[in-house]
Amino acid sequence: MKFTEAQLEQAFVELLGDENIPHVLGGDISRSEDEVLIKQDLKQFLLKQYRDEKLTESEADQIIRRLEVFSSSDLYESNKAIMKLVSDGFPLKREDRSKKDIWIYLIDYSEADKNTYKIVNQLEITGYHTRIPDGILYVNGIPLVVLEFKTAINDEVTIHDAYVQLTTRYRRDIPELFKYNAFCVISDGVNSKAGSFFAPYEF
Repeated sequence: MKFTEAQLEQAFVELLGDENIPHVLGGDISRSEDEVLIKQDLKQFLLKQYRDEKLTESEADQIIRRLEVFSSSDLYESNKAIMKLVSDGFPLKREDRSKKDIWIYLIDYSEADKNTYKIVNQLEITGYHTRIPDGILYVNGIPLVVLEFKTAINDEVTIHDAYVQLTTRYRRDIPELFKYNAFCVISDGVNSKAGSFFAPYEF
């Protein structure tokens, strides 16, 4: 059976829905079109996760700014640095210098249900040009996984076209999205690949 891109999107949304990951339309997210983080999700996670340490709102904002300042012009190095922060965590110096530093994790790896998950489609992102990725999986407001689908109905279109779209057009037009990317998924419903944004197609 061959699928249209819209059918693939819907099937993936439903699969994630079975895992209790809610679907959100991009137009329903309050943000500027050049922003790729869902800042409110990340801020709420941080304030809740570090409630006992009395993390302040301005400290949460400071953490978010720490991610935003990485430049998308040096995409590989920025992605590597952000992925290290996401995987290993980092120390936060407190506004109140009498308090000890907190080690901040952007994702709760020990209790997965404490994280906020969203599968988002139809999200317009404006960089050098406006692009609309087929799907983005967010964890605590961070766009960790980007999905791109191609229909198998058209024999002239393959998942390699999805790879080119991600690594050439999207990289050129909306590099900000890929600062935060852990991996990408490309699929036509029959053939699928998942891997680093920076990996060759063969891998």
